[in-house]
Amino acid sequence: MAVPDKVTAWVRPLALAAVAASLGALLLMAFSGFGTRFGFWHFRTGFAILKWSAVLGLVAALLAALAAFCAGKTRRYGALLAALLSFGLGVAAFAVPYSWKLKAGQLPRIHDITTDVDHPPPFVALAPERNGEVAYPGASVAAQQLRAYPELKTVVLGVPMARAYQAALEAAREMGWQIAAAVPDAGRIEATDTTFWYGFKDDIVIRVSPAGDRSLIDVRSASRVGISDVGTNAQRIRTFLAKLTQHPAPR
Repeated sequence: MAVPDKVTAWVRPLALAAVAASLGALLLMAFSGFGTRFGFWHFRTGFAILKWSAVLGLVAALLAALAAFCAGKTRRYGALLAALLSFGLGVAAFAVPYSWKLKAGQLPRIHDITTDVDHPPPFVALAPERNGEVAYPGASVAAQQLRAYPELKTVVLGVPMARAYQAALEAAREMGWQIAAAVPDAGRIEATDTTFWYGFKDDIVIRVSPAGDRSLIDVRSASRVGISDVGTNAQRIRTFLAKLTQHPAPR
């Protein structure tokens, strides 16, 4: 069966439109974060741009699917390849922010996480950077954290405090954090981690306490802005504790 000339005529424009839409969606997605990181706009503006990148990505995927169908019917294999590539890019541009949205809906809207909700390690050196916002949010946040991240608990290391402290400091440096304070006598380490895409600054405080010939390690990670951290602070603590417990403490 012959393919109508009108369909043939629309194959190339559809493929080009899909390519343009998918590339535009990816650029918007990139700009949404890096524009925030470098101070061109507020992070809420960045999130709004990210939302529109998802919409454009979905449009690109739909255009690409139509273009691929028409290209296959007309045996325009160059247009078919472009359409398939655009479909993948469009789906990616849609999937990244959509997955964040789904994850945010599954996790509590909190951004101050600690291994000790009863006596969280306090921020001292980083208090000015946090505009004085150093107090733990309280019982409501603690209850939400315990339901969402029950595995985050005080870690016991079978070494004296001095060795545990050095191990914690080395692990913090390996994490790539900017160390703001290291006070061995107090068993306190404070640091800041900057996220790659949006440039969000999250603050961390580590407390090393003696327990006989062993040591107790507690960590607190808190965002400076926002309401929900989409699990970022909890994952940061998990990664740090895994790094700390996988390597032997220095002698």
